[in-house]
Amino acid sequence: SAAVKKAVQALERGAAGGFLQTTSASVLRSLVKSSRDMLEADREDLLAFLSNSYAPISGQVTGILKQMGDEMAADLADAIKDEEAAVKNYEELTAAKGKEVETLQAQIEDKSTRLGNIGVEVTEKINDIEDTKEALAADEKFLKELDEGCSTKTAEWEE
Repeated sequence: SAAVKKAVQALERGAAGGFLQTTSASVLRSLVKSSRDMLEADREDLLAFLSNSYAPISGQVTGILKQMGDEMAADLADAIKDEEAAVKNYEELTAAKGKEVETLQAQIEDKSTRLGNIGVEVTEKINDIEDTKEALAADEKFLKELDEGCSTKTAEWEE
């Protein structure tokens, strides 16, 4: 973090007192309090330094701050790497799902066309059945008339 770098630079220049009055010192104080990866002894040393009641050599504080900065930079690099991998996976999944949607849409269109064609065929078959029934009725009527005509003619010939 920028606050850690500023603290290290101030300690290395010997201007720790001036640094403690900056907003970077407040940010660093918050980071130290919230850091879970820090030894409790290091946390106490840094908080004592940041509250201006620290007497030992500043080299120890500088070392702790540098280590903290390195860990934070490594954590940030890991988080960025993980986020980039997640973005890549999301983009691949989105592309795959897009292709799947296209395929399914084509299948829907194909089945809708087939369904429409089957509907037309069914309607044509129903019309054919009705036409056939009408033709059958006409043929049966003709047969009945023919039977009657034949019976009449047969009776006439027999007389």
